[in-house]
Amino acid sequence: MQTESAPAQPSRAWKILGVTSLATFAAALDTSIMFMAFPDIGRTFSDVSRADLSWVINAYIIVFAALLVPAGRLADRWGRKRVFLMGVVVFTGASMLCGAAPQPQLLVAARTLQAVGGAMLFPSALALVLTEFPQERRATAVAIWSGVGALAAALGPSVGGVIIDTAGWRWAFYMNLPVGLTALTLGLRTLRESRAEDAQTSTDLIGAALLIAGVGALALGVVQTDEWGWSDVRTLLAFGASAIILPLFILRSATHHSPALDLSLFKSHNFRMANMATFVFSVAFSAMFLGLVLFLTLVWRYSILKAGLTIWPGPLTAALVAGPAGRMVDRVGHRKILVPGALFFAAGSAWLLVRADVQPDLWGVWIPAAIMTGIGVGLTMPSLSSAAVHSLEPNRFAVGSAVNQTVRQIASVLGVALVIALIGSPKPAEVLDAFDRVYLLMVVAALVTAVLSLTIDTAPRPALVLIPSEAEAVSGATEGVP
Repeated sequence: MQTESAPAQPSRAWKILGVTSLATFAAALDTSIMFMAFPDIGRTFSDVSRADLSWVINAYIIVFAALLVPAGRLADRWGRKRVFLMGVVVFTGASMLCGAAPQPQLLVAARTLQAVGGAMLFPSALALVLTEFPQERRATAVAIWSGVGALAAALGPSVGGVIIDTAGWRWAFYMNLPVGLTALTLGLRTLRESRAEDAQTSTDLIGAALLIAGVGALALGVVQTDEWGWSDVRTLLAFGASAIILPLFILRSATHHSPALDLSLFKSHNFRMANMATFVFSVAFSAMFLGLVLFLTLVWRYSILKAGLTIWPGPLTAALVAGPAGRMVDRVGHRKILVPGALFFAAGSAWLLVRADVQPDLWGVWIPAAIMTGIGVGLTMPSLSSAAVHSLEPNRFAVGSAVNQTVRQIASVLGVALVIALIGSPKPAEVLDAFDRVYLLMVVAALVTAVLSLTIDTAPRPALVLIPSEAEAVSGATEGVP
């Protein structure tokens, strides 16, 4: 049984990276396709408002975020391989239930179960990868692992567009079955069990429930403002509940012996700043993804298929950039990659803010913005993931990566909620102004990410080289010392 031992042979490490990436690919692909499926699901359940239907996305994100840290601790204690394979089974089975859901309420329930599976496989997958690679290769491994997610995001719009246009949104879920079965079969044969030597003996499920309730109440208040209004009693109650529950969650995490969110991790400066930057950038990223799908389908009147094919250049650019970015991080540190990445994203968002109009303009507006934001995402997203765990001990990889994913998912809920609130139900003459608010949000968030990234210091330290006279002095001083 492996605990936190020395890294395995490189060939085995790459096989494990491949198997775990396959499952995370399916989960990431499912997430990106959901943004594409959102308009088509709305047509299937035409009697449900856009705000209510957003819970098909938000229910997954909230539960996923709340369970990532407990699942990471569970993986450390029960075994990363065991929890990973259980996550694959739950995620795949829940995908089948999503595809068969006859009502929006059942679809939301199945998406919640799907989130449980996703929360189990993500932190355990990354911990399995990090355990196998030496310190000097981990940024590259994380970048490739994250790059697989970026590739899924790249394929999601086009693949999702084709599937939804030809077979309907339900098949976007059914396609997870063969991928899940393949990952399960290969995982049983290839992965080897590992645990953290000092893993906690229990997890704080009450804390996880508080996180779900607090973030859910916040998202509810933001999402429903268009229907309820900011001064409505229901809106105020939602925000008030969030303002009470989230501090209770923080207090419980600070005092519980095995908290749902390990606040001690934030004593690390790089971990703290990387997660702050992750939160802000993830708001911008999720706002971009949902906002652009809605812009193409509502403003430019593209079909789902055409919208999917139009979106793919941005995520494809991100996937192509992510791998080289990880190798550069190994050499120069995270700051020199993160800051340019955030600025590229801000530039692409500003291009949309200034140039996007009601008349479609693929080459003058869309492609330049897609390339700039794609470069930004490829440089920033995987680099933030590796920056967050860079300074942690190996036995804290699973929980550290889980915390970073939790921060990212909570921010994604806020990003989706803000898009729904900022767009609202505009009149035809106001539709551009509605989307301009989304683009402005993206610009501001990217600039804040750049500022936060300036404080992250992970640059490799140069080795101490002694000049000959110093080397002789050291040799003489240690001569005869056993």
